[in-house]
Amino acid sequence: MKRIALLAPVTILAFLVMTTASTQTPRQPPLRPVHTFSIVARDPATGELGVAVQSHWFSVGSLVPWAEAGVGAVATQSFVDPSYGKLGLDLMRAGKSGPDALKALLAGDDGRDVRQVAMIDAQGRVAAYTGAKDIPAAGHIVGDGYSVQANLMLNDKVWPAMARVFEDTKGDLAERMMAALEAAQEAGGDIRGRQSAALIVVTGKPTGKPWVDRVFDLRVDDSAEPLGDLRRLVTLQRAYNHMNAGDLAVEQKDNERALVEYAEAARLVPDNAEIVYWHAVALVNMGRLDDSLPLFRRVFAMDKNWVTLTPRLAKVGLIPDDPKLIQRIVNSGSGN
Repeated sequence: MKRIALLAPVTILAFLVMTTASTQTPRQPPLRPVHTFSIVARDPATGELGVAVQSHWFSVGSLVPWAEAGVGAVATQSFVDPSYGKLGLDLMRAGKSGPDALKALLAGDDGRDVRQVAMIDAQGRVAAYTGAKDIPAAGHIVGDGYSVQANLMLNDKVWPAMARVFEDTKGDLAERMMAALEAAQEAGGDIRGRQSAALIVVTGKPTGKPWVDRVFDLRVDDSAEPLGDLRRLVTLQRAYNHMNAGDLAVEQKDNERALVEYAEAARLVPDNAEIVYWHAVALVNMGRLDDSLPLFRRVFAMDKNWVTLTPRLAKVGLIPDDPKLIQRIVNSGSGN
């Protein structure tokens, strides 16, 4: 019997991508370019993958950045073709390296001369491409575990500034990418100005729960100062990440660790009523009512509706159903 050779899944996927691209009607670039500057990167210590971007274009976060835990990250821009994001992740998930995935997609794109794309995989293998017809100033730098790329910039200092600052900045991946974006703007940025920004960071290993794998998933769709707004959201997300870690520590009966996490969240955003309130609730459930009362007092001073909410928590088991305890909490709002 004649045997039929079986192609490896990676080979099949690459073949289908290139065949589909070559047989379809050539893709036409959009009428207006989504020009921008961006970074894709991997944290070698944690394996986290990320992509961050700013542009003078509405809702850049809905088109340019793509990332998947344990797979890779993609930035697709200039005369943007968003399919580079999906197909790039598909190829990397199937086993292609970031550079090979990018090469395969470019080969099937008749509009490659107006594209700018960067891809990095879960092993940190990275590649970038700047089309010959991208509007200058345009270019990219591929470094160790990252790539920065920009087009339609005020000058050619933008992407070198991003690379330099990313390499020199300490902190986690979100902080380093944020610093790179800020350096790009400081160096001149998009010649048209600024409008939107986005930042995504995913875990190095997938959990099977994409909502857990996204450490940061932030967008500023329309703003006069998108990087300032994005910086504020990064800080807020970091605080909520600490709150989530505190809640997990409580579940694991590690109260001391929980309090460290809650305290760090409050340090980052001291005027956030939500964070202070649930920190106070956690203290009550740890049997530390006296420690909770100053926190409740702060929240109640911000908005009296939190006073109204508190007795309702007892009805659903979120605090002890003890009328005297609840009364002490409620009275703390009046200084009693």
